[in-house]
Amino acid sequence: MQAIHRKALRDLWLMRGQALAIALVIASGIAMLVMSQSTLESLRDTRALLYQQYRFSDVWAQVKRAPEHVAERVATLPGVAEVEMRVITSGKLQVPRFGEPAEALVLSLPDSGEPLQNRLYLRAGRMLAPFAHGEVLISDAFAQAHGLKPGDRLRATVYGRSQWFTIVGIAVSPEYLYQVKPGAMLPDYKRFGIVWAHRRALEAALNMDGAFNQLTATLVPGANEREVIDAIDRTLARYGSRGAVGRSEQQSAAILNDEFKQLATMARLFPAIFLGVAAFLLNVVFKRLIGMQRDQVAILKAFGYSTLQVALHYGLIVTLICALGTVLGVALGAWLGTHLAGLYQANFRFPFLHFSIGLPVVALGAGVSLLAALAGTGYAVFAAAGEPVAQAMRPPAPERFRRTLVERLGLTRWLSQPTRIIWRQLERRPGMALMSIIGLALAGGIMLMSSFQTGSINFMVEHTFRLGQQHDLSVTFIEASSRQAAHELRALPGVQHAEGIRTVAVRLRHENHHVLSSIEGLPPAAPCAARSTPRCAA
Repeated sequence: MQAIHRKALRDLWLMRGQALAIALVIASGIAMLVMSQSTLESLRDTRALLYQQYRFSDVWAQVKRAPEHVAERVATLPGVAEVEMRVITSGKLQVPRFGEPAEALVLSLPDSGEPLQNRLYLRAGRMLAPFAHGEVLISDAFAQAHGLKPGDRLRATVYGRSQWFTIVGIAVSPEYLYQVKPGAMLPDYKRFGIVWAHRRALEAALNMDGAFNQLTATLVPGANEREVIDAIDRTLARYGSRGAVGRSEQQSAAILNDEFKQLATMARLFPAIFLGVAAFLLNVVFKRLIGMQRDQVAILKAFGYSTLQVALHYGLIVTLICALGTVLGVALGAWLGTHLAGLYQANFRFPFLHFSIGLPVVALGAGVSLLAALAGTGYAVFAAAGEPVAQAMRPPAPERFRRTLVERLGLTRWLSQPTRIIWRQLERRPGMALMSIIGLALAGGIMLMSSFQTGSINFMVEHTFRLGQQHDLSVTFIEASSRQAAHELRALPGVQHAEGIRTVAVRLRHENHHVLSSIEGLPPAAPCAARSTPRCAA
């Protein structure tokens, strides 16, 4: 080991407290980067594998009722590779040992076997037996919330018809990784579940013999999704189509995409904050260290060390600090990443998750931290190493300052001595002052960000349920009902007021932009919605 390297190790030991503090800041940034980036890549790879193996559809089209031969016409459209028909509806579930009714989305499965698209991953039990009667599969989150297992029974009410079913399997579908009731903000696994039953059972309940009300399709590679959706909408328009949607608008896939975008933002923002603070700290520490070692720098150059060798000597100290921070950050990021991925897996009901930390992520973290550290210390190191030997042997000359703006304006007479000193420091070192302000702003931003979500959610809940939706109960009808239904509800004991609302799904278009939404038809006079005093009953 060369003498200059031994000096670097001694200097590092003498400043071990400051070095450890800076290494921990670097470790925090790398841990955030490794945690978020590795989790994001693992989730994306798992989603891609799940979508491919279980044949996730590309397009969904909901209709009122369409005969089966219409699906054959859709299959011949340009860009369509495969089409599958099914029956879908909502229902009520009566679960043993649960005193409240639970809502369910009931989907049909082929009577003779597994579906071609959106295949199910079995967590327990088996698939429906071909042409079996009274068997269903239920979603894993609903089963877990109620402690259900294969062999248990539950009562389902679909379109006014009730029947007891036997649970033969617990499954997960790529369509419903995020199992939330339509229109709800958050999932409620106790009160909402997914149920799969044989198609002929649903056809009998909905009077859908020889017909379907939902169609799924996969596209030919390279097909234009927008053109295919427009063609499907034209074909299904006369059958009460609500408008076909692609993967980007399918509820579960869209929510998952939004989560990935937020995770990608976190992977860029938070590491940059921590590494920026580390670079600033290194700049401050090494400017002081080099200022104290001016004579040592001169002696090293007098003994024949070049400017580059002296600069590399201090660069070695920075590299060792970054190496320590990288090792700690990667270890901490891997541990945090496994837990974060577990949270995503539990919330989005991934049936499996292949978590891994790739070498590119580690190399990116190490490279970015080293570049940030060298950028923070490079100017100070080369400025000191490039100073002539004779000049470096002398004490540094006092800096020359001119009068500050406040002093030139004659305002110092109203300022105290400490205030004048503070103002001089701010004006004479604007770069350092700016960096300090940015650091404090980022620290304050992190504190505000942590409490922003709680405040925003409370605000939305307050305005939604106190100002907007002031009802206590809501009743959803499968078919559009007359005003007589509202009169009957109003006559129930304990009901003060009832009003009917018509909701229709629509697609809003403007030039090349479009969005799926709904239009609500309100009664001419809506006293319940207008009240600002206690919530009215519905």
